[in-house]
This record gives sequence, C-alpha cells and structure tokens, in this order.
Amino acid sequence: MSDAAASHATDRRELSAAQRNAVAELLRVSPVADELGRRFAVAGHELHLVGGSVRDALLGRLGEDLDFCTDAHPDQTLGIVRGWAEAIWETGREFGTIGCQRDGLRLEITTFRAESYDQVSRNPVVEYGTNLTEDLRRRDFTINAMAVSLPDHRFTDPYGGLADLAAKVVRTPGTPAESFGDDPLRMLRAARFAAQLRFAVHPDVYAAMTRMAADLDRITAERIRDEFTKLLCAADPITGLRLLVDTGLAERFLPELTGLKLEIDEHAQHKDVYEHTLTVVRNAISYEQDGPDFILRMAALMHDVGKPATKAVGSDGRVSFHHHEVVGARLTKARMKALRYPKDITAKVTALVALHLRFYGYGRGEWTDSAVRRYVTDAGDLLSRLHKLTRSDCTTRNRRKAAQLAADYDALEERIARIAAEEDLARVRPDLDGNAIMELLGVPPGPIVGQAWKYLKDLRLERGPLDRDTAEAELLRWAREQGIGS
Repeated sequence: MSDAAASHATDRRELSAAQRNAVAELLRVSPVADELGRRFAVAGHELHLVGGSVRDALLGRLGEDLDFCTDAHPDQTLGIVRGWAEAIWETGREFGTIGCQRDGLRLEITTFRAESYDQVSRNPVVEYGTNLTEDLRRRDFTINAMAVSLPDHRFTDPYGGLADLAAKVVRTPGTPAESFGDDPLRMLRAARFAAQLRFAVHPDVYAAMTRMAADLDRITAERIRDEFTKLLCAADPITGLRLLVDTGLAERFLPELTGLKLEIDEHAQHKDVYEHTLTVVRNAISYEQDGPDFILRMAALMHDVGKPATKAVGSDGRVSFHHHEVVGARLTKARMKALRYPKDITAKVTALVALHLRFYGYGRGEWTDSAVRRYVTDAGDLLSRLHKLTRSDCTTRNRRKAAQLAADYDALEERIARIAAEEDLARVRPDLDGNAIMELLGVPPGPIVGQAWKYLKDLRLERGPLDRDTAEAELLRWAREQGIGS
C-alpha cells in the first residue's frame, strides 16, 4: 500500500465516535429518514443519505431538504413511498429522481447513477448505476461524496471526504479534469463552495479551473446564473469572487468584474477599483439585517463597472470617471439580461447602480427640500438599500474624510425622516387625482390627464403639499398655458 493510500485509510479509521454519534443523533431527531430506510429494506432495496445532506450533518447544519440514493428504480421508489408520503412529485423522474414530503421534510430519492457526458451537450446522459461507490464517484467533490446507510447508519467515505471536510478543502473524487470535463459548471460550484463554507480549493482543482475556464461556455446562462447567485449570497462571497477572477472564469460570464482591474498609472493615481469594489461588497453585507440580500450585493458588485469605459486623465494628472454611474447602469442591465435574471430584479439592481452617486451632490446640506423629495421619490422602495449602498461605497482610508461623509449622510437621513414625517414621502402623489383633473378641466381619460398628473406631481415635489384651492388654481393656470379648455 502506498503512503498516500495508507494515510487515506488512516483518515477513514479516524472517524471518531463523536462524529458517528453526531450523524446518528441528527438522524434520530429526523426519524423520517430511518422510517424511510426501513421501508426500502423491507422491499429489498438499499437507501443512503448522501451528498450535501451528509456534509451538512457533519457540519451540524442539516436542513429540511434531504437527499437520498438507492438501487431502486423510479417506479420501485414510487411503490415504496405511495401511501406513506404526504405529497409526491416526479419532475426529476427523467434523471432518476422521485421527490416526496413527510412531516415537513422534503425528500429527494435518486437511483444510483453512472452519468456520462458527451463533452458537448449541456445535459447529462443518465445511466443507472449498480452500487453506492460508483454513484459517489460521479459526484462533484469529495465533501459531497459521503453516505450514511439507512436504517443502520453505516458511514461510507471512499474518497476521503471527511478528511477534506476537516481540512476545509474542495477536491474532486477523481481527477479535476475528468470531473470538470463531465460538467464545467462544477468549476463555478467549486468557487461557490469555497464562498459558502469558507474552504480553499485544492491546488489541482484551482489549476484545472484556470486551464478549463473556457469550457464554461458550454453551460446555459440559467445554470450559471443560479450558481453565481448562490455564490454571491454565500457567507464569504469575496473568496468566491476572487477565485472567479483569478482563474479566468469571471471572464466567461461576467467580464465587467475582471475589467475593474484597471492598470494603475503611477503618475495618475487613483484607487484600485477592483479592490474597492470587493470592499464595498463586504461593507454592504455588514448592513444586512434579514439574511443575504442579493439585490444589494449585486448592486455593490456592479456599482463601478462603468469606470473602465469612462476613465480619463486631466491636464492636472487627476483621474476622473464622469457619468460612470450612467454607463454602469447600462452595462449592468445588459449583463443581467444576458444571465437571464428576472426583469424586476434587474430593474432594481440597475436603479441602485444609477443612483449610487446621487448623494455626493448633497455636500454640506445645500440641497433644497425639493431635491430631498426627488431623491426619495426616485429611489422609491429601494431607499433603504440605497442608504446601505451609499454608506458602503465610502472606503477612503482618510479617517477625517470618512467621518465627514458619514456625518453628511446621517444629516441627509435625518432630513429625509423629518420631511417624511411631515409629508408622507413614501406615497408622494399629486394633490388632485385623475378624477378631479378630468372634472376640473372637462376632459375625458387620455394623454392630457397624464400630462396634468405629472405636472402636479412635479409641483408637489417642488413645493410640498398644497391645499385644494391652490392645487386647483395651479392646474387651471397650467391648462391655460397649454391651451387646454376655454
């Protein structure tokens, strides 16, 4: 036996009693798993808790979604769970998966697989396997290639996943080239697991990610989008983002991120936009209150992507990025559309990118109340996120400047709160509604009503609430100037 094999065998023997008890205890408090295992055993089949469920059980974070594998084929699985499961779904049947629900747990039971890929198509060719070890080998990483048999709780770890879990490393069961050649999305998943679990990728995995980055082009935008979203919403997205850029993966689907690594001219000094962006993402996370906020994190990531296209060096040697927020908003919209993000999500992220510089015109409080109202109205339901993004964008090392910016924004927020309390800024509307406009002007529904409504809305933002008589007088004056009515 080689030294490596001997070490591997030792690692497997060193599964402590405490770890065995941890897995057993987690399964004990979820008796559904053992009950299901007994049903499969009675029917003459194997059942194993597998993959991420075992990994999470060992990490003490097992959730309500459990993954199983079995030698039973889908029809046989259906026969075993019918009458026991509270709900059954067959959406994954073509991939050998039957889903069901019991006691609040979502269970997915998949027939042993020996997947193969033709290296061209985006979907695996599913072939049923015959044993657990073969099924585990086809999985993406060793930390996801462990199993606990049910109901006897026998632990299986043929590829050293437990040792890698202890070492906090992401490694493939076989060679990385073989694994990533089968499914290039696994390269992005490696970065995601590094971000989620705060693990490092094995040097061989890193090398393969770098060498095979272009293979990611075989993957659909939707699959990339879903994996990237998980990465950005992970506990440590900065680690994952650095991996994407350093291996060249980001260049395949988010080149704007790589583009932030502007060449620094020693004679035209400016902050490192790439490092600044990562700091802004980290800052934004610190402002989250109810878990990961993808919209805020994505806006933080994209807020300066317009800088490379707008960089200019003035005669005084100073670098400027005029209107980079406008260019950045356009680039953000195009990139998120290419990644198939929903329109409403894209619109919110794009709006935040477009608005992120607005505050810097506030200065020492020179804004009029009208300007404050417009700031709030333009932000709409994104105001809270805009507050967080703007504060996150302050990364200066000049403590005095940072303190002044924070104080200025404190003052703006206090001013917004004061005006909001007086005027209900969250629901700024014209002082006359559409029906009143039509009645006063004697016009039917149509473009004129919309134009009048917009005029009154702008007037409301400029002057604050108007009483009824003043609003009517202003509307009639506007109508005369437009040649509307008698």
